Amino acid sequence: MLFETMKDENLHIAFSSLTWALVLTCTKLTVALITGSLGILSEALHSGLDLVAAGITVYAVRQSARPADHDHPFGHGKFENFSALMETLLLVATSIWIVYEAVVRLTDPGFVGPETSVWAFGVMIFAIVIDLGRSRALMRVARKTGSQALEADALHFSSDVWSSTAVIGGLGFAAMGFPKADPIAALCVAAVVLLVAWRLVRRSVDALLDKAPDGITDAIRDLVRGVSGVSGVQSIRVRSVGADLHVELVVRIDGSQSLQWAHAVADRVEAEVHGVHPSAHVSVHMEPEARPTGS
Repeated sequence: MLFETMKDENLHIAFSSLTWALVLTCTKLTVALITGSLGILSEALHSGLDLVAAGITVYAVRQSARPADHDHPFGHGKFENFSALMETLLLVATSIWIVYEAVVRLTDPGFVGPETSVWAFGVMIFAIVIDLGRSRALMRVARKTGSQALEADALHFSSDVWSSTAVIGGLGFAAMGFPKADPIAALCVAAVVLLVAWRLVRRSVDALLDKAPDGITDAIRDLVRGVSGVSGVQSIRVRSVGADLHVELVVRIDGSQSLQWAHAVADRVEAEVHGVHPSAHVSVHMEPEARPTGS
């Protein structure tokens, strides 16, 4: 029941992010077309890709909530990792376009800058307030449920706050007679986007290649060694599948004990791991230790 509640919460916050992405995209695009600001237009396109990314996240969260089946015995959690990778590629494509347009305007001697107005500043301040709220909400749910797709969205939208701030700075300098500040602000947006893209691609690729989360193997080993009846930990394999964690353990036990006793030890091992990672799928193999000759 707890697991289903977590999945429902993931889907609810993902839909909320999708709705706000649509609102911001339409608002920024309208103001960009009115003012001719490349900075705001770059932000509008960025928000447009946010809209696509949010849609991918909604799809990924819905798919990852599906239970394991014959073709996907470990569940469908990798949809979340794949959506994070797709979001990264969209971010890179956006950055390339922004850099190209900014360089064209910076090298154009006839460039006169954007038309600054209260609407231009207003839409960017509105965007900052919305992005702050949704990035915090997404990160709160991501940390609670372990969803990488939602965490990717949260990091993405927190970067929007900084890029929107850069655009406001560019508009301010343009209003004071420095028109090229606007494409320079657009370059700052591209730099922030690429930085976030790099962080996301590392995390998504690591998850898709089954890299164990940093430090988790040693933490589980230390935890299991303290379980009554376990004389040693032979091997641990940990993999992330979306928000789920799969743990496979081989532990050494006293080979002279009964099967019922060994089963009780396995239950205690699973309980210890679940105490730290409640949603983990734990598989325990018991390896009996040979008794010394003559005992």
